[in-house]
Parts: sequence; C-alpha cells; structure tokens
Amino acid sequence: MSRNKVHSHDDGGFSSKEIASPGPLPRRLYQVWKGNNKFLCGGRLVFGPDAASVLLTATLIGGPTITFCIKMLLLIGVVNPLFGYTVLIVGLVLTVLDFIFLFLTSGRDPGIIPRNSQPPESDEVCDATTPSTEWVNSKMPDLKLPRTKDVRVNGQTVKVKFCDTCLLYRPPRASHCSICNNCVQRFDHHCPWVGQCIALRNYPFFICFISTSTILCIYVFTFSWINILRQGGNLWKAMSLDVLSVVLIIYCFIAFWFVGGLTVFHLYLISTNQTTYENFRYRYEKKENPYSKGMLRNVKELVFGKIPPSMINFRTWTSEYETGGSVTSEFEKGYVISRGNFDIEMGGSLRKEGEAQLPSILQRLDYSGIDEKLKRKEREGSVAFDPFFFPAHLDSRNQKQQPDNGLKISSGHRTMVTGSHQIASISPLR
Repeated sequence: MSRNKVHSHDDGGFSSKEIASPGPLPRRLYQVWKGNNKFLCGGRLVFGPDAASVLLTATLIGGPTITFCIKMLLLIGVVNPLFGYTVLIVGLVLTVLDFIFLFLTSGRDPGIIPRNSQPPESDEVCDATTPSTEWVNSKMPDLKLPRTKDVRVNGQTVKVKFCDTCLLYRPPRASHCSICNNCVQRFDHHCPWVGQCIALRNYPFFICFISTSTILCIYVFTFSWINILRQGGNLWKAMSLDVLSVVLIIYCFIAFWFVGGLTVFHLYLISTNQTTYENFRYRYEKKENPYSKGMLRNVKELVFGKIPPSMINFRTWTSEYETGGSVTSEFEKGYVISRGNFDIEMGGSLRKEGEAQLPSILQRLDYSGIDEKLKRKEREGSVAFDPFFFPAHLDSRNQKQQPDNGLKISSGHRTMVTGSHQIASISPLR
C-alpha cells in the first residue's frame, strides 16, 4: 500500500491531505510470464499454448486400447482364464504407462531459459571471438552487439545467436520456439500431439511415450489377430464374426507406421547425439558433429543421464512495474545478463554500495543544451513547471527565498519548492 499526497489551491492558501492508494500487488512469475505457455495448479504444471491437443492424443490412444481390454475381459469365460487375464493385465499396464509418459512430456518445463529484461552491455561480449559484421538492431542504437558469437564446444567452434525476444545469447543447442515464444535448452522440436516443446528436460519421457505407443500398437494388433484366428475355419467368415478385432487391426496398422517410424528416427538421433532441429538444419553427415561421443556413450547419456532442474521457478513472487510491464524476479537470470540491477526510479544501476550510476549510454549524452535552454526561458519568464525535472540552482534559490510559505513537492529523489502562484500536482511519498 502506497500513500499519495494530494495538494489543492484555494483562496486561503494550500491545503493537503493524504490518501491511500493500492500499490502493485505481488504476483507469481507464471501469472506475468511473457511466453505463450499455459499453467495449471498454481504454476506447477507447464503446458504449451496448444495443450488441448493432449486430449485428442489421449483419446486416440485410450479409445482403442480400452476397447481391446474390455473385449479381452468379456472373452475370459471363453478362452483360457490364465491367457485372458495375462493379456488383459499387460494391456492395462501398457495403457497406463503410455498415459503417464504423455503427461510427463506435456505437463513439465521442457527447459525454458529465463529471459532478460534488458540486453547485455556491449563490454560483456566484446571479448568474444566472432567474424560477424551483423549487429543486433535493438532499441538502443548506441549499444552494439554482434548477431552471433563463437564458443568452443569439445574443441570445436560453435556459433550462438542473440535472441531479440529474450535478449540473451542462446546457449549451444538452444533455440527459440515461435509457438511457445521461449528460448529452450537443447531444443528438439515442438510436438503438436503433446502440445509442448520437446527439449532437454522432457526428451527422455518423450522417447518413452512414443516407444510405449509403438509397443502398444504391436500388442493390440497381434492379439486382435489371435482372437480372429483362434475361431478356426474360414478366415473371412471369422473376420465377419469379429468386426471389432478387424477395426482394431486396421487402426493399429495405420498408427504403427506413424509412431513406429517416429521411434526409429529418434533412436537414430540418440545414437548420433543429434536433435531433430539439428538434423534438418545442419546435416552433420556433411561435417563433424561436435556433440557426438560415440554410439554407446550417446545412448548411455540419455538412458543414465540426470535430468537437470528447471532454470525457472514459476511460483516465485515477482514485482511488476507499471511503466512498461517489466518483471523482475530472483530466478529470472538469463544466459548473458547485464551487469548490475537497473533501478527504474533512479534511472541508473545500483552497485553493491547502493549508490546509483547512470548506464554508459546515458553518460555519453550531452545535457549542456538543456541547461542553456532552461536558463534562457528563466530570463524570459516563461519557465514551465515540471514536477519531474527542476534545475538544481533554482531549487536551492527557492528554498532560501521561501522556507516556510512554499509547497514542497517530492519528485523522484529531489525535493522542489514552488511559489504560491503555481498549482501542484500529485506526488508520491516514499
């Protein structure tokens, strides 16, 4: 809660009263996140913008498999009970596992990189070796940042690009997803079937999901054929008597070519330590892959590798400034962060000692013309009152001339005194 002092002018002089006005309430980071993600359970679950597609995928998986399990349950009295219960239980376990992997893939942070509220200073990246002559076209024309810079990965040079949206240099293998509007670690692709980016933190679950889906298709396809063949006699007659099994066979045959082909493709990517994005963009068969460690070590890295923690705590409290909606948070730390914390009220950077310092861009500006213009207007008697900018020499002079009768106005971090002929406005009290 902040307090504002309202000053009014009447015939008897000035009067003032304090009114309480609500300040910006603290909000959690997921409530003000600039990406296109959807959050559930207070920011604990992170979905993509097309999260509704998860329901379609769950229906395409659950419909046929649950139908198959119900059919096997009804056949227990006809076939061998041990055979019937075994097929039923295995089918249910595969279905539940498939749903669990689907949820773990779509409902967790895939590896979102925290974005910066301002671009890094040029001296932070000037030592980077880069032949790039293209400069980032930012809102600060005096701040020159190369579009790309070179970093060393396993003894090889890899280019990293500057993201104009997140205001950071992306780490190696990271990319900006245009659908989710986030830079993501080890970006593989954005999967519309799970409604989420597939990246560093959910890629193992994605592999388990498509692998389980492939096994489930083979499983339902195989035992649907067994249910038809066990009837004996003419095949076409048996198929006409068990239409449901025929439908399941056709459905699983079509689905197998999709999920099975996708599984085989990703097994190839795992063995060569590539992502889908890198495979289509860089074509490592034409040049050496700096991330490959050999087939066995590549597979071991995925199977036994530890999933890193999320770089962002979406449930942390943040403060949102009214002047442009900039969000600050203790967890909002990007790959390249500008030095110091920017203070909006002071217009500069706060050092450890707490003293304010203007950014290097503002330090190079010439203020002499502004002072001369104000002095000329003062001599002409046409100085307009500005509560946010008041010359220091006029400030001290007015304080000496009007120590008691004037009205003190707080603007920023300077106290200004006006004469009784001027009309004051609302000014915040710190």
